[in-house]
Amino acid sequence: MTDQLSELYQDLLTGSYECVDRIVLNGNCSVCYSPGGLRSWWRQLHNGSEEQLDNTHLMRMAGRFSRRIRGYAKARGIPIIDCGADDRKHEIAEEYLEKNPSVRGLFMILVARAPATVWEVRRSKQGVIQNLESKRAFIKHYSFHIMDPDWGHITFKLAGHPPFGAQIMLNGHEYVSCNARRNGMAFTKEGTVSLSSTSPQTWRKLQIPCPIPGL
Repeated sequence: MTDQLSELYQDLLTGSYECVDRIVLNGNCSVCYSPGGLRSWWRQLHNGSEEQLDNTHLMRMAGRFSRRIRGYAKARGIPIIDCGADDRKHEIAEEYLEKNPSVRGLFMILVARAPATVWEVRRSKQGVIQNLESKRAFIKHYSFHIMDPDWGHITFKLAGHPPFGAQIMLNGHEYVSCNARRNGMAFTKEGTVSLSSTSPQTWRKLQIPCPIPGL
């Protein structure tokens, strides 16, 4: 459906495209954000046992998660950078892409502290779980920056503590850019994507909303 602004200036327009801007998908397992759900999740990980469900083992799981990510990155030569509160993480990744335009797949991991839900376990002297309490705390999050052939620059962000909440961040303009390149369409990019082409038929290929696979 054409909007009123486009209708008003239609004689001045040479083309248009429709797409979403930033897309953020939450990948949290909602069950794990209730005490009963966390216990069920833990039992599935440990063959039905809650014997090791305590603060020490929760912290050990976070530590093991961090060490394995860093080990994986080091073994494959993937930059992993610890960021400060004032660092603009997406710009760090974009600068890397400008210097390494041929990269594909996972090309950088950025680590920064941010609020997330963590759990505390209280047991009796006999070892019986008395209470599971969730709270918000600043913990390390790991942002996996990926160059995807269909979506361009996408980011998977994982909290570093159980139950490892996740976000997937995509950009509709990147999707349009990738499809334009694949179809040999001429375009320019300034901030968000501006597209230009001498062929009206080329534009019509882009006048569709960007689909999100699996949704």
